[in-house]
Parts: sequence; structure tokens; C-alpha cells
Amino acid sequence: MSTRVGVAEVAGRPNGRIAVVSGASAGVGRATAREFARRGYTVALLARGQAGLEAAAEEARAEGVAALPLRVDVSDAEAVRGALAQVESELGPVDVWVNCVLATVISPFMEVEPEEYRRVTDVCYHGYVYGTQAALERMLPRDRGVIVQVGSALAYRGIPLQAAYCGAKHAIRGFTDSVRAELIHRGSGVRVTEVHLPAVNTPQFTWTRAHLDGRRPRPVAPVYQPEVAARAIVWGAEHPRRRRYWVGVSTVATVLGQRFAPRVLDWQLGLTGRKSQVRDAHPPARDNLFRPLDGEHDFGAHGEFDDESRESSLLQELSQRRSTVALLGAAGFAVGAAGYAVARGAHRRP
Repeated sequence: MSTRVGVAEVAGRPNGRIAVVSGASAGVGRATAREFARRGYTVALLARGQAGLEAAAEEARAEGVAALPLRVDVSDAEAVRGALAQVESELGPVDVWVNCVLATVISPFMEVEPEEYRRVTDVCYHGYVYGTQAALERMLPRDRGVIVQVGSALAYRGIPLQAAYCGAKHAIRGFTDSVRAELIHRGSGVRVTEVHLPAVNTPQFTWTRAHLDGRRPRPVAPVYQPEVAARAIVWGAEHPRRRRYWVGVSTVATVLGQRFAPRVLDWQLGLTGRKSQVRDAHPPARDNLFRPLDGEHDFGAHGEFDDESRESSLLQELSQRRSTVALLGAAGFAVGAAGYAVARGAHRRP
């Protein structure tokens, strides 16, 4: 097997590579596992929900590749190690590990219970730490492999109602920088890259725990379909020399707005951040913070916002082209979008 991570072979045909995706039973993880399978990867799928896992595995097998679904709670470090040992025993050495788990609570900070905050941190931060450690234990002796950290625009900018999630995403960036520097010190051939996403139309907003005075959460517009995220994640896995990728113009606007005008964003989010995340509908009767909801029922990759969700990201498509003109165009587009966001925030500032 080649030690170089490059573009996979013809879609739908096994290419000899093995990818592990955590959080693969629904949402972005589900779409990512399907995209890896479409690209010819054998896939291992980690999640808590049996029905979602089995359905995700069937989607992968329909692409003509082998798929191994495993029930794992990533907040358990030994369970993650055990799952990877089973993957390598049954499928072979893993080439790509994708951390893509999510369990959160959308709520004013002062209404989040300590056990809720701890659970979000255990899944969304420690789950990434344990996955990264387990993958490195296998990859370092082989001196090859790629780890993809699926992040968010909220890894750069905290927003109202999502303190626990934003804190975890910020923490992932910090520990990933440390790991990357250590790999460079070792002269290792293992690569770590990050893919930071905008709001995505997933079942998250159907089953996330929320304390919103009887209302229901929603993603902050603009919203993208999970397949947009999946294509970016697989691209990052196959082109890991870039430290990180930003998907969607809203992500770039958030990152650059926070870098150049954080006080403006403070005011803008203080005025509009809550309203943009709440809708007039009853909250979910059950949530998946401590127990999966897709144990008996498959929710798929998409959420309730198909009508408003974007099927592609021009910025992402441009960033994947190697020509200088395309890259410059993408950069100009991103800076212009960021300027617009900042200007709009300044206009609304009291």
C-alpha cells in the first residue's frame, strides 16, 4: 500500500484505502462516510445509534465497498481504542481517521447544568482527543496516515446559546496545533488537518437538547447540505498538507470578522445571535445528549431545512483548484464577504 495520501481511484471501486469516521450514523459524519465509500474507500463507522449505523453501512456497501459499523461512545477512551483494534483486525491498517462527533445543548449559559456541560465537553472535545490518540498509536509506527478534525466557524468565534459547543471547538484547535508541532518535531509522515464548517442541515436540530423557553433551535443562515461538508472533508483527507480548510463564505466571514473586528461581532451577536438560532416550534420531546435517538430509527444525513440549504459552496470549489487565478478569486471573494459582514454589524451597532 502506498505511503502517500493522494486522490483516490475511480469512484465506486475499492482503492485499497481504509477510512474511519466517528459520528457516522447521521448528519455530516453520515454524508462523509458515504462520500469516502463513493471514492472507493473501505469504511469503518463509529457512533452510538444502531439503526443509523446499519443504514449508513448499507449506503456505503451500495457503492461497492466494505463497511464495518461499530457502536462506540467516543467519550470512553478505551472503547475508542478497542474499536480501532477491531477495525484493523477485520479490515486492515487505517489510512484516514475523521473526528466528526456531536452532542450538544443549545441554551443560555446560565441555564446549562454542570452535567450537561461536562457531557458536551466529553463528546465534542475529549472524543476528538481520544480519537486522535488512538489513531496516532497506530499511525506513528507506520509513519503514515491522516487525521481530519471536523471543526466549525464557531471554533473561531463564540456565539450566544452555544457556550459548551464553542468552548469544545476552540479547544480542538488548540490541542491540534500542539499535536501538529509534535509531529513536525518527530519528522513524522502522519498529517493532521482541520476542516471548519458553516451551519449544516443535519438532524442535530431535531434531537439536540435545548433550553429555549419552549421554542426549537435552528441553524444560523446560510445553511449548507451535509454533502457540501462531506466533499470538503474527503478533499482535506486527500490533501492534508494544508493546515486547515474553511468551508462556506459564512465561515470565512466569521473567521476574518473575529480577527479584524471582534468588538463589532460582540455587538452584532448580542443583538441578533439568539434570534437567528430560535424558531417558533415546540422543542424536541427527547434529545440525544446522553442516549442516542437513532438506536431504533434512522434519521439519515439531512435535517429539516432542505428548502433553504445550499447544495454547493463556490468558495470551496475554487479553493480546490490549483490555478493562481482561482485561489486569488476565492481570497478576494472571502475578504469581500467578511467586509460585508463586518459592515452590516457596524450598521446595527447601537
